Amino acid sequence: MSVAFTKEEDAESQAANLPDRPISPHANLVTVEGLAQLEAGQAVAQAAYAAARTGGDINTDRTAMARATRDLRYFSARRGNAQLVETPQGTDKVVFGGSVTLEREDGRTQTYRIVGEDEADPAQGTVSHVSPLARALLGKAVGDVAMVNGAEVEIMTLGS
Repeated sequence: MSVAFTKEEDAESQAANLPDRPISPHANLVTVEGLAQLEAGQAVAQAAYAAARTGGDINTDRTAMARATRDLRYFSARRGNAQLVETPQGTDKVVFGGSVTLEREDGRTQTYRIVGEDEADPAQGTVSHVSPLARALLGKAVGDVAMVNGAEVEIMTLGS
């Protein structure tokens, strides 16, 4: 057996033993959109799993099967423990699923929507309900001040 073959086989074995995607210990709160994202992720993982099973010899492409299996476990678990939270309309406090516009000490204004962990994307204006920013803002009203990363932010407006 050549050394090159052994190294390749070892790399394939390592790739096939992918660690599970971490699952948060926090409550899996989701918005309607977040639930749809989880369901879509689960469907993609199911399709990848089916393709890996029928797409040839599992022994020659264990990486695809391992990745599909890992993702299917993740999305099935996240979908299974998802807690749908309807966004209340007309609330006067920062709530899960609602948006909040805040003003920073330097005068910048930013708007964020507080969502579930799997749907959070700060670059797109969504933050997880367990993030320091969201935890500092939840329950506050327009005009309230919160401390975020050692700096004050003032809540300017709320939306749903």
